[in-house]
Amino acid sequence: MSNKPFVKFGLLILLILISVAAYTQAPADDICGRWQSEEKNLIVDVYKQGDNYQAKIIWFNAGNDKLMHEWIDKNNPNKALQTRKILGMNVLSGLVYEPSSNSWEDGMIYDAKHGKDWNASAYIDKSGLLKVKGYWHFKIFGRTMTFARVCTTPELK
Repeated sequence: MSNKPFVKFGLLILLILISVAAYTQAPADDICGRWQSEEKNLIVDVYKQGDNYQAKIIWFNAGNDKLMHEWIDKNNPNKALQTRKILGMNVLSGLVYEPSSNSWEDGMIYDAKHGKDWNASAYIDKSGLLKVKGYWHFKIFGRTMTFARVCTTPELK
């Protein structure tokens, strides 16, 4: 009697297990990826750095003739940062996943339009939308932005 059927079956099971492991990610990493704002004028890339989650601007539409790569952080209160580019800038940092609430907490979000930092939290709702809240010390004093996951980035202009 040959062992070939058992070897083939074992290889099949091994391949299935490897495939499942490759596509299974921790719930904490569900936030990672590209997200477009509800207004469709901003795309951020959320990624993990160490134990924290961050986001950087990878595309935006300012609604005028000025090109994305020309926009600088002119409203930053730190004069040394006023010449940095908006495109590619980290705007969200320090988020930590909280398994008990299935949310990301204790982050900071930077508002380049006004040059201000705010406390930040985030969660993914039942429909798969990312809700990011910027607030001042207490969540009731804040604003929530909604993002949808995207796979592509509009043409860079």
